[in-house]
Amino acid sequence: MTQKIHLDTDLGGDTDDLCALAMVLAWPNVELAGVTTVTDENGRRAGYVKYALKLAGREDLPVKAGADVSGGYYLSHPGYPDEQENWPEPVAPSPNPADEALELLKASIERGALVVGIGQYTNLFLLDQKYPGILRQAQLYLMGGYVYPVRDGYPQWGNDQDYNVQLDVRSAIYVLENSDPTLIPMSVTLETAIRRVDLPRLRRSGPVGALIARQLEVQDRTDQNQEKLGKRYRELPDDFLNFQHDPLACAVALGWEGVTVQEVPLELDIKDGLLWETVSPNGKVTKVVTRVDGPRFNEFWLDTVSATQSDTGASRGSSATG
Repeated sequence: MTQKIHLDTDLGGDTDDLCALAMVLAWPNVELAGVTTVTDENGRRAGYVKYALKLAGREDLPVKAGADVSGGYYLSHPGYPDEQENWPEPVAPSPNPADEALELLKASIERGALVVGIGQYTNLFLLDQKYPGILRQAQLYLMGGYVYPVRDGYPQWGNDQDYNVQLDVRSAIYVLENSDPTLIPMSVTLETAIRRVDLPRLRRSGPVGALIARQLEVQDRTDQNQEKLGKRYRELPDDFLNFQHDPLACAVALGWEGVTVQEVPLELDIKDGLLWETVSPNGKVTKVVTRVDGPRFNEFWLDTVSATQSDTGASRGSSATG
C-alpha cells in the first residue's frame, strides 16, 4: 500500500532538508503529496524545492511557499548559504500567497498523508488558526524539541540550539499543545551523520545526489565541520560533514525501525524567551524518539538515495506504515 507524506520544510539553508527530500523521493511505496516551505522570503525556498524536484524529474509535485519572514513570526531573519556556490545555476523564486500553502497542507491531511515538519512550525500554527482542530486530525511528526540531554561523545548543544522550535516559539508551543505529534528531538538527531566518504557514491547516484554532494562540500569549507566536530567528538566519524536531522524525522514517520519511541509526559514553559519541554507527571503525554541506531540510519539513508530504480525495493531494514 502506498503511503502519502507531506513535507513542511525550510529547505535552502542546512543541507539536511535536501537530504530528506531526496530520501522521500526514493523511498519505495511512498507518494510525496506536497511540499510547503516555511521561513520563506518571496518564494525563494519554494524555488529551491522546485529546482530540486526538476532535477529528480518530479516537476509534477505541488509546491507552495508558506509563512514568509515579512510576517513578523521569527526571532531573527534566517540567512542563506551563498547561492552561486551551492546551486549550479541561478534559481528563480516561486512566490505565491501564503494561504495557498495552508490549503495544500489541508488537502494533504484530508488525503491521509503523514505531515512531517522539518522547519519551523509556523505553517502548522497558521493552518490550525484557519481551520481550528485540524492539527488533531493530522498524523504529525516534528523535527525538534529538547527533552533529554545529548549523550556523551556528541556535541553538547543546549536547548537554545533547537532552531526549529526557538526561532518561532509562539507557533511551537501552540502546535505542541494543540496536536498529538511524534517529536524527533535534536538530542537524538545529533547521533546521525553524513561523511566525506559518502560523496563519491552520492555523485554517482544522479543529479540530486550530486547537488547534495556539492552543497556538503561548500558547507564544509564554510563551517569546517570535519575539524570542529568530527575530530573533536569521539562518537562522530572523523570525516563528519553534517547531521541528518530531517531525514531521520522523515524515516521515523515512514516506519523505519531503528529508533525507540516512548510516551513521555511533557510540561511546556517559556523562560527567557525559550521554550522548554520538561518531563513532569502532570505534563501532556507526548510520543518522543529517545534512541536511534545512528550508524544503521546513516547507511540506510545512503542506500536509499543512491539506489537505482531496479533495486529500490531491496531489503533495507525498514517498513513503511500505512
